[in-house]
Amino acid sequence: MCSQREKLSLFCVEWVKRLPWLILIVLVLGCGGGGGNGGDSEKTEEETGQTPTAAFSVSSDSGVIPFSVTFDASASTDTDGSIVQYDWQFGDGGTGDGVSVSHTYSESGTYTAQLTVTDDDGLTGTQSREIVAEEAETDQAPTAAFSVSSDSGVIPFSVTFDASASTDADGSIVQYDWQFGDGGTGDGVSVSHTYSESGTYTAQLTVTDDDGLTGTQSREIVAENQSSQTYTISGTVTSAEYVVADSDVNDTSTTPVSNDTFDEAQAITAPATVSGYVNVAGAGNYGNSMVQGDPDDYFQVALTEEMTITLYMVEDPQSCELTLYLYDSDQSLVDAAAIDDQSSYTSLTIPQSATYFVRVQAVSYSTIQTATGYTLTLGRGSSSTAQSYLRLSDDFIPGEVLVRFEDQADASVSAFSDETGGLSTMGLTTAADGASRDRLLRRSGSIDRAACFEKLGIDQAFERSIAPGKMGSEIQTKMETLWLVRAVRKQSGVLYAEPNYVRKACTVPDDAYYSYQWHYPLINLPDAWEITTGSNDVVVAVVDTGVLLSHPDLSDQLVDGYDFISDADMALDGDGVDDDPDDPGDQDSVDGSSFHGTHVAGTIAAASNNGTGVAGIAWNTKIMPLRALGYGGGTSYDIIQAVKYAAGLATDYDGVQIDQAVDVINLSLSGESYSQTEAAVFQEVREQGVIVVAAAGNSGTTEKMYPAAYDGVISVSAVTIDETIASYSNTGSTIDIAAPGGSSTDTNGDGYMDGVLSTIGDDSSGTIEMGYAFSIGTSMAAPHVSGVVALMKAVYPEMTPDEFDALLQGGYLTQDLGDTDWDSQFGYGLINAYKAVLIAQEGQSSGGIPAILSVSPDNLSFGSTLSSATVTVENGGNPDEELTIIGTTTDASWLSVQPSGDVDEQGLGTYTVSVDRDGLADGTYSGNITFESSENQAVVSAVMQVGTTTETSDGGYHYILLLDADTNETMAQVDSAGDNGVYTYSFSGLSYGDTYVIYAGTDPNNDMYICSEGEICGAYLSLDDPTVLTVQSDMENIDFSTDVIVNMSSAAIAEEALDRLPLQVGKLKGVVK
Repeated sequence: MCSQREKLSLFCVEWVKRLPWLILIVLVLGCGGGGGNGGDSEKTEEETGQTPTAAFSVSSDSGVIPFSVTFDASASTDTDGSIVQYDWQFGDGGTGDGVSVSHTYSESGTYTAQLTVTDDDGLTGTQSREIVAEEAETDQAPTAAFSVSSDSGVIPFSVTFDASASTDADGSIVQYDWQFGDGGTGDGVSVSHTYSESGTYTAQLTVTDDDGLTGTQSREIVAENQSSQTYTISGTVTSAEYVVADSDVNDTSTTPVSNDTFDEAQAITAPATVSGYVNVAGAGNYGNSMVQGDPDDYFQVALTEEMTITLYMVEDPQSCELTLYLYDSDQSLVDAAAIDDQSSYTSLTIPQSATYFVRVQAVSYSTIQTATGYTLTLGRGSSSTAQSYLRLSDDFIPGEVLVRFEDQADASVSAFSDETGGLSTMGLTTAADGASRDRLLRRSGSIDRAACFEKLGIDQAFERSIAPGKMGSEIQTKMETLWLVRAVRKQSGVLYAEPNYVRKACTVPDDAYYSYQWHYPLINLPDAWEITTGSNDVVVAVVDTGVLLSHPDLSDQLVDGYDFISDADMALDGDGVDDDPDDPGDQDSVDGSSFHGTHVAGTIAAASNNGTGVAGIAWNTKIMPLRALGYGGGTSYDIIQAVKYAAGLATDYDGVQIDQAVDVINLSLSGESYSQTEAAVFQEVREQGVIVVAAAGNSGTTEKMYPAAYDGVISVSAVTIDETIASYSNTGSTIDIAAPGGSSTDTNGDGYMDGVLSTIGDDSSGTIEMGYAFSIGTSMAAPHVSGVVALMKAVYPEMTPDEFDALLQGGYLTQDLGDTDWDSQFGYGLINAYKAVLIAQEGQSSGGIPAILSVSPDNLSFGSTLSSATVTVENGGNPDEELTIIGTTTDASWLSVQPSGDVDEQGLGTYTVSVDRDGLADGTYSGNITFESSENQAVVSAVMQVGTTTETSDGGYHYILLLDADTNETMAQVDSAGDNGVYTYSFSGLSYGDTYVIYAGTDPNNDMYICSEGEICGAYLSLDDPTVLTVQSDMENIDFSTDVIVNMSSAAIAEEALDRLPLQVGKLKGVVK
């Protein structure tokens, strides 16, 4: 279905009537007289005396009285002239004249209708035919029925009345008359009326059919007086527990607390995400640091081995640069990374557990004068390996730079010309004498480093970078190389430059952000990949908003698709149905489009094990992109056409049909209304052998949502990282299976929200940039199931929908959650990719499989408060083969495991894993539990945090805005420094019926706007989908949280991360301070 922010709507199809053919008869009059020189010619004897031929058709030759018939004599002809008169006798005493006439028979009987035509010679011709007028059967009165938009409200109270449910069994309704009860009247199927005075009114509808019969229906409408009382909205804003605000920002409402040196370092606790701001003197907006500058921010933090520090720069890297430094507790430089014009993002990996200083520096040299916001994320995850990132710890040859010059024949020669002041004058030489575009540069011995850097314009910037702390000679040489690369990248004629990296042989996919895809290990996907990564012969149709066809992680994964959005206004691509399923964007929110289908497609089959971006579940599977959702959603009709197309069924468009049905259809969309047409189509699709998977819905209720609730469709609910049902997920009697949908927490401590990470686009800047993003919802859960089905089809192509259902109901595809076997939250359980692929493999081979130890989940995060969690130990292979647990061990003294009461004689069942924080220093700890069985081992990883209970979040100075829901104009504002990350607010003097939305956020760059990139921001009820509040009484406890907005976008394959945490709302109306 859709992430939390997504809707399904209906549309109307306009029929275009064709005009009849227009026949133009041209009479050519010749000139008579001898030799044809003029005068009227006379007809010869042979040409006179031919009578015209009468011929006519009727609209109907029988009917019920009163019976109207249209007579048409246009087929009559005269071979030697023209017909000048048409006379009609209708047989009941009625007459008429003209080529086309209508007549109504009011009495029953059989009548002879006669046409007489007269030509220009006065000759006549006739034709007759019988007309039968019959008595009507007993007429049935029509049934009046209507709905209202609301039956009560405050004056002036507008109500829309809709009579489209009215019916007439033996004819049609020709008139709709309304009495609104206050003296007002109206007519038409749908009308609106405004009650201006209070009272209880009886609104009545009278419908009249084509027999003149009538039917009525009435209902009461209550219009109430508007109170002169004013109302209040109040609540609490809480910054997310892992959010930290830079203590010395540019916002003039704050009192800066310097964190500019090692001694003044701001103490923080990981995992955390810092919202910060740095600027060199004279750069940026007017504020606290504009004049004197705030070029450095220092943080002191305890980090554990393999944690990641991620730095994202908000401003354009063409005009700003940052450097990220990591120092040990002795202030010795451990690692560093640069953000320059090649990227807005970089990261470092912690080499060992210890306390560190982290420094963020604004760079200043030549044309670069940096003033920018940034986000600094510290937590578990992977460090990106994108080719343009400059990182001190990377393995490269000091003093060497690999350069590619622009595509001119003399580019490299010109770049090294002494006459042009080229690179050779700066002390750089080439390793070879050729003139190719790719060159290896080295510093020559003739010019020392200081002189070289001065010529390159980076001497002062380099000295500022190495001034604080300690640095060994080898590290300094490598640091010099990174600065050399930065400078060479700025030179004329250089396309790009990078260190001369050392490559080594190497052997779970190597995609840069796979480690953030917690949702794959949660369903035992890595074990499944040992068996299959999918097949090119398997195709999954994604019926959605379309797919960004040029996304670097999807472009090679696609087969031809189609766009079935028939309304051009909804399509937003300038036309209607066509063969281009590329997603132009749906303008889903004020910050841009959702690119929902791209996210879904990436989960199913993003290109994987390619060192970039994210991994897909069935990465050798093909995706068929089908557009059915556009601006405002999509219609049943368009969705039906797309589904029929995917199943190889005939669509309503001539020639738009495929020969071979796809294997799986994914529908991450939903609506509340049942449709017989849809239900019938999905049965037809199932008969084609196609497995259909759909999202259960995001309303957090037990309400049935379609198409997931139709028979034959696999309905998928969503779970969070800790295998609990997601708060937004629909549940109920139609749920079949559960899959990861994520949540806005950070349970695994990687510094990011626990959402589903996949491919995405970002058009908030006006152009579409390819990237990656976390999203949450049953829309994200459904493609996990579709991807696993694709893996099963790869090893068992003949698997039918009935076989899949049987395996699901038998427990062969899932890990049981909730009540034993089926329950209304998880259906038959959480999808288990490994179990599913194993059983599919057995189905293909018809042989047995061994007993296999399976433990789930295979990773546990206790955060800073949880003390225990459970894991399920089971035979994930052949249930007829015996499997016995031999023992369990842990590799950390604070970690223990004990069997629970349901463990059987073989040691299978539920185990409790516990952590003991007593006596441990503050920090993040990790460990492993190993389960040894008679067949194999299974390892569960665990992570926990230890910290003092007095620590609280620090979200910085907040502005809480009350916005008009229609215009987004700021109507009121509360400014608050908060109390340990908690901010109370109250808006008073509000009028009854007014509508508002509430946002809160910080303004570290002092640009008078909140909720820009890199800033802390939130909205009630969520930033994804702000709730409109209608004032009808005092509203208390309107509570919500704020978080850091991170948007790591990319326009090229080398730029891999798009993480919107949460989704950016863009700039609001100015904050007056």
